[in-house]
Amino acid sequence: MPPSVRFATCPHRYGHRPRTARPGIFSPCPAETRPDNSGEKNLRRSKLHLTALAAVFTGAGLLAAPAAAAPAAAAPAAAAPAAAAPAAPELKLAATDDTYVSSGRVDATFGDEDKLAVGRLGRDSKIAYLKFLVPAGAKVTGARLKLITVGDVGGPVTVSRVADAGWSERKLTARTAPQPGAPAGTASPAADAAEVSIDLRTAVTGPGAYSFAVRSSASSVTRFRSSEAKGGGPELIITTAQPAKPAPAKPGPTTPAPTKPAPTTPAPTKPAPTTPAPTKPAPTTPAPTKPVPATPAPTKPAPTQATPTPAPAKPSPSQPAPVPSTPPTQSAPAPTTSPSPSQPAPAPTTPPTQSSPAPTTPPATPIEDEDMPPPATGDCVTGDLLVPSCGVLWGAAAGGFTDAPRDQALKDWEKLSGRTASIFHAYHKGDEPFPTKSEMAMARDAAKPRVLLLNWKIAYGSTWAKVAKGEQDARIDRFAARIQSTFPEKFFLVLNHEPENDVIAKPGSGWEAKDFAAMYRHTILRLRAKGVTNAINVMAYMGNEKWMAQSWWKDLYPGDDVVDWMGLDSYVSAEKGYYHYGTFADLLDRKAPNGPTFYDWATSKHASKPLMIAEWGVYHRVGRATDKTAGFNSVLPELRKRPNIKAIVYFDTKSDDEGDRDISIDSTKANLAAFRTLAADPIFNVKLR
Repeated sequence: MPPSVRFATCPHRYGHRPRTARPGIFSPCPAETRPDNSGEKNLRRSKLHLTALAAVFTGAGLLAAPAAAAPAAAAPAAAAPAAAAPAAPELKLAATDDTYVSSGRVDATFGDEDKLAVGRLGRDSKIAYLKFLVPAGAKVTGARLKLITVGDVGGPVTVSRVADAGWSERKLTARTAPQPGAPAGTASPAADAAEVSIDLRTAVTGPGAYSFAVRSSASSVTRFRSSEAKGGGPELIITTAQPAKPAPAKPGPTTPAPTKPAPTTPAPTKPAPTTPAPTKPAPTTPAPTKPVPATPAPTKPAPTQATPTPAPAKPSPSQPAPVPSTPPTQSAPAPTTSPSPSQPAPAPTTPPTQSSPAPTTPPATPIEDEDMPPPATGDCVTGDLLVPSCGVLWGAAAGGFTDAPRDQALKDWEKLSGRTASIFHAYHKGDEPFPTKSEMAMARDAAKPRVLLLNWKIAYGSTWAKVAKGEQDARIDRFAARIQSTFPEKFFLVLNHEPENDVIAKPGSGWEAKDFAAMYRHTILRLRAKGVTNAINVMAYMGNEKWMAQSWWKDLYPGDDVVDWMGLDSYVSAEKGYYHYGTFADLLDRKAPNGPTFYDWATSKHASKPLMIAEWGVYHRVGRATDKTAGFNSVLPELRKRPNIKAIVYFDTKSDDEGDRDISIDSTKANLAAFRTLAADPIFNVKLR
């Protein structure tokens, strides 16, 4: 785990050297991480032109193509366009991957073909697969898929969402292809249609990676241009909420839409319900595109700085440390701060006056930062124990081991990463009054709702055994009274995260594993007796192979009746040859010799409990910037394979408590880009309630 709230003589988490707490610092113990080179990221140049522009213009934010008003070829010349409100800006995205599979050739790949095939040819059924990346910051109000036909259309075309976006066009076969989900849109184009347009506004609702299957029930094959074809392949056209800065007008016609040979009058395209599809120009001379006049974006006022509140300590990345022979001395928590964003947030643009069709879900609450997606408004919602009905909760603790207020550090981190953290992780000890006013304000921000994850070292200045005997009941009662009088909202509560690192396996020490379990039970039961019913209890382990091999490790668990979620604080290194080099899978699957992995143990022994990765991160040594993209890219495939994981909470710091590990998301531009792509995935679109 990252900087964990530890005691003064906390052994070095990485198992190398003892760590002595500096004055005023709540000493923690290390973490772990390793990148994954398995994910194929060979995005062809022909597919990246728009995505690259998006990154250039807004740092993975919005790239808006000005709406073009191309008059239909058959329209009367006298029909001059009337003065009208500007159309909603569009974002045109090329597929990052596209291919098709054939049931008649189950092991064949077609990723290099210049066409996509759907439908049937005898007993051979063909399905096309497409993948798009909607950049972080895109405020989606509509979406449609445009496919350019090659030859005649055989029949109706259906597009289905595919949950697994981990496939690669160069490797996908009928044998390995993911199963298409329910239909997201259909079209019944004319046989001689030059292009097919399919409304996908219910399937594409915000930033993230989207994977689709295109099928046809016709007994003949329909072919479309792939991204390898000259003249353009599949496009996902996104209608956005704000007008975009118009691209510089280029004299003369824009690239004409590919024309279908033969027809004297172009075949009409099927309009998308959101924004009318542009009429196909006649095969002779393309009509010039008319750019929408630019509207200068208002200057974004400088945000008002909230009154800083002292930041509590944060734990450090978790790594095994030798079992101490003497009780730990305790120190004050390390203040926290957040890394400064490497790029400023773009100023918000003025909303368009032209209205878009009503979305199928309620509109999101407006937010002040243009480069951040709005809160989730989809079908994934949290329940009584804050377990999401689908998807995964996204959270963070930012600014570890600095003196910045935790609330401001998180806001800066959210702006940097491109997503609001549904979980705000904060650390406290002893008699500190919490939740603090700033923490409560963060949880009550209607525009950016968050749930608190509060970490409490209740035995600070005492021992686990003494807490279990009731010697800190007054401390427990004060916390209960504060919760009842000031904070009725649900919140996550962690008691003494990463207890393995604080165990002193010596009879009478007061810090034995059984003492921890007794302390935990006593505290939770007393809080309940005092009327605290809104705390959701998380048992947060280090899950480190060294600790899992200890004979006392199993004695830490306090009982299913006082634990609501299982938790894991774990890290991986991006540096090959450095401690715990690996991917997201590695931080989940550490194990003792001949024992189960942590994930397997937690999900089999405590199958009814959701799992929270309460701290995670990818690190490299300070001053040795290393590519973390493989580590970040390995997260989504694991989340899709491991349904018990219901929340992940990043711990971000430029330097851990020993000053030697950088767990920040922006240590390089490439690392930040990879993390923003992860953050944009719709799997994290969970609505708090």
